[in-house]
Amino acid sequence: MIKKITFTFLFGLFVLAKVEAQDINTLKQAINEVIDGKSATVGVAIWGNKPEDKISVNGSKHLPMQSVYKFHLALAVLHQVDQGKLSLDQEISIDKSFMETYQHLWSPLRKKFPDGVEISLAEVVRYTVAWSDNVGCDVLFELVGGTEVVHDYIHSLGVKDIAIKYPEIVMQDKWHIQYENWTTVDAANQLLQIFHENKGNTWSDESHQFLLQILKDTQTGKKRIRGFLPASTVVAHKTGYSGKNEEGLSGAVNNIGIVFLPDGTYFYISVFVSDSMETDDTNQEIIARIAKLAWDYFND
Repeated sequence: MIKKITFTFLFGLFVLAKVEAQDINTLKQAINEVIDGKSATVGVAIWGNKPEDKISVNGSKHLPMQSVYKFHLALAVLHQVDQGKLSLDQEISIDKSFMETYQHLWSPLRKKFPDGVEISLAEVVRYTVAWSDNVGCDVLFELVGGTEVVHDYIHSLGVKDIAIKYPEIVMQDKWHIQYENWTTVDAANQLLQIFHENKGNTWSDESHQFLLQILKDTQTGKKRIRGFLPASTVVAHKTGYSGKNEEGLSGAVNNIGIVFLPDGTYFYISVFVSDSMETDDTNQEIIARIAKLAWDYFND
């Protein structure tokens, strides 16, 4: 009798594991159906709370980040805050000439303060991440010591499949330069996980909660990860976007984030749509549909 019960129990575990594997494979198949036929390279990484709940499509491809790297930059800034080199309360001076240099780039900060401004470091980080501000981004790069400092810091966290070489003012000057600031989607998820779990207090609780809230308040990319999710869903995320070149090619339409489920669990997701000849709406819909498929899988 004992042997029979044991066998039945183990057989049940085997069947459960097999069903879970089929489910995750079904999810991956559905994601591939979204991508199939699109004139684009799409990288997808989705990680749930269980080791077996991981999906990677083109996970090792080097894809341009565009403004996704502002998340990486914010992590480096907060590291220096925790070291005492910087303070979120300190005033940062941005003069009119600096603003004028960025008049051709996206910057709500420049639009609001065209003649320059004295503003706290906390607000510069908020503009940079939540609004993807290019003025704020390059001010922060200068403040921490340049792109190489950020590149080396991210590598020191164990995230190696990434390169950060150029600030926004250089990256946006010539189309091909964006490809020098690259990551893999697997590395993007790895960094999201390192940040969110914050094991060993890599960042102080204050710094960690500060950035997490900014990511939740991000105002860009509402048609991407958030696009088809219930309106009440909490998503901590960062976007990247290249626009189109003269041939109609989109270098990057990206979104990485942490999606929080109603039961208190969450999953990490990074979707990069690169070298796409599709419309902007289609590129964003690819991300939105993949995120909804993941939501349905983990919420079931």
